[in-house]
Amino acid sequence: MNVLKTSSLILKFAAQISSTSQRHCPEETKKLKPSVPSSNEFGDCIFIDVEENKTSLDQPVPMFLEETEVVSEVEMEDIIIEEPIIDIDDCDTKNPLAVVEYVEDLHAYYKNMEKFSCVSPNYMDQQSDVNEKMRAILIDWLIEVHDKFDLMGETLFLTVNLIDRFLSQQTVMRKKLQLVGLVAMLLACKYEEVSVPVVGDLILISDKAYSRKEVLEMERLMLNTLQFNMSFPTPYVFMKRFLKAAQSDKKLELLSFFLIELALVEYEMLKFQPSLLAAAAIYTAQCSLNGYKQWSKTCEWHSSYTEDQLLECSRLMVGFHEKAATGKLTGVHRKYCTSKFGYTAKCEAAKFLLQTQQQP
Repeated sequence: MNVLKTSSLILKFAAQISSTSQRHCPEETKKLKPSVPSSNEFGDCIFIDVEENKTSLDQPVPMFLEETEVVSEVEMEDIIIEEPIIDIDDCDTKNPLAVVEYVEDLHAYYKNMEKFSCVSPNYMDQQSDVNEKMRAILIDWLIEVHDKFDLMGETLFLTVNLIDRFLSQQTVMRKKLQLVGLVAMLLACKYEEVSVPVVGDLILISDKAYSRKEVLEMERLMLNTLQFNMSFPTPYVFMKRFLKAAQSDKKLELLSFFLIELALVEYEMLKFQPSLLAAAAIYTAQCSLNGYKQWSKTCEWHSSYTEDQLLECSRLMVGFHEKAATGKLTGVHRKYCTSKFGYTAKCEAAKFLLQTQQQP
């Protein structure tokens, strides 16, 4: 009986065995009866309800005792709380400039049209006198020109789009490549800016390498080649929308634009659609600032890209970020090393994204 005191479970089994023995072996029960105490030595309150504390051990164990023990052994399942998708336009319902009623339709249209703004990632193969390195030099220089003239963000992205679309359809000599860049910026300014730089200013920036007549002739050629179509969506429109979905602050916004401007210079990034470039830039910027992967359900919903779909582009951006200060083309890095842009270029790159890639 001393052993029974050490385990409530053993007591339960003993009671069940005793009850079974009484039903099937009455003679044996009589022999064992003297060894059973007249009262419950183990404390009735442990097993028996207070109201039934007079029940003896030789009676069957009540059903509720077994149920209680089973319930105590059941493990609770983990409760997964799904992340909500935030209504990012709710705060702008009273702002007529936000056009909340149409914004979803607008971005659905942009998403549908962006494939027409993309050029072949191999279009340089048809150029005989220029290559991707020359394109990179041109765009790196235009980014600095854009900053000097203090132009709008839309203008830069449209300028690069016009250059690529034109070069994908028109063969250009090396000595005319800078002229193509200047005219593309002039057209982008006419489309986006309120105050447009005059042709004379662009000629001065080129160190008078071209005449006014050459600028106007190239403008005419470019417009005819592109069939006057200037309305394709660029990464900029997606950047503004996705930054809103990410509930960004100024630091995240600047770092995102720093990364996507680094991507503008790189010819290999033409294989990605504008919306994916924008989403990857914001995702990479969040990783850089937070030190861990972050892509909310709200960002995924509005961008239509999962985290896995962004990783390839994001890792390339991390590589550009690491080499931004030491490469041959440092225009973007110098731009974002100024107080005007919050010294954003000094932010650490999200190197752990590259380490994830190396793991098997």
